[in-house]
Amino acid sequence: MIIIADSGSTKVAWRILHKDGTVQAIQTIGINPFFVSEEDIYQTLENSLRPGIKGNVEQVFFYGAGVAGKDKIDILTRCFKRVFPGCEVEANSDLLAAARCVCGHEKGIVAILGTGANTCFYDGEKIADNVPACGYILGDEGGGAVLGKKFISDYLKRMLPEDLREAFEKQYKLGLLDIIEKVYRQPMPNRFLASFTLFLGEHQTHPYVQDFLAKAFDEFFLRNIIHYDYKTYPVNIVGSVAFYFKEHVEAAAARNGMRIGKIVRTPVEGLVTYHKDLISKQK
Repeated sequence: MIIIADSGSTKVAWRILHKDGTVQAIQTIGINPFFVSEEDIYQTLENSLRPGIKGNVEQVFFYGAGVAGKDKIDILTRCFKRVFPGCEVEANSDLLAAARCVCGHEKGIVAILGTGANTCFYDGEKIADNVPACGYILGDEGGGAVLGKKFISDYLKRMLPEDLREAFEKQYKLGLLDIIEKVYRQPMPNRFLASFTLFLGEHQTHPYVQDFLAKAFDEFFLRNIIHYDYKTYPVNIVGSVAFYFKEHVEAAAARNGMRIGKIVRTPVEGLVTYHKDLISKQK
């Protein structure tokens, strides 16, 4: 059987491809080798994944945030081989997962718009070009953490319309010191900032929010997608921000002379299709 994993820092969506064609779904806590120790990764696999799998695992395809550099790939490989002896392991970035999901074996422009943001040109097999994402401090335009950072800055700088400010304060009850603590002193400030996309989503018909989202997604296209051959290829996007703000993303693309192809919330089902296709071609 084959294991496919779509991992973030919070959770992993596992899909087990059995020889009879059935697909089994399992979910565990997130595995990000940048933040989680090798022993903790092993314990997650052994205690949360292994008990749900019956049979011999031949291959593992792991895609996730934090899979960058040989040392991180080696950590994941060792852990999987301890839990599933004899298996072959391929560990790849979440960006390649997005590309394989929305493009399969075709060329295309691919983006992630979730908590973070990233883009690439995919040549049908590998990532051929990548404008650096740079993280939510230096880049990640259009990603949830950047949307939250700009929104909370507007709130603190008294730029929000009064009705929106009152709604925000009623819902969150956060003071300046609370926000400073979360952003500058607590772990994972990107997740805290990205959480405010829920408020933006609830108020996306408000004129302020419409203008805010228009500027944010214009920036995403004009600082990232513009560097690829967007006149030839549409932009395919994976991620919750793109999915839930689809109309605003499509409008920004149109304003900037670009086309949207697919928008999907998560890549895991597309990865199943991709690997099933590979298996059928190998037979």
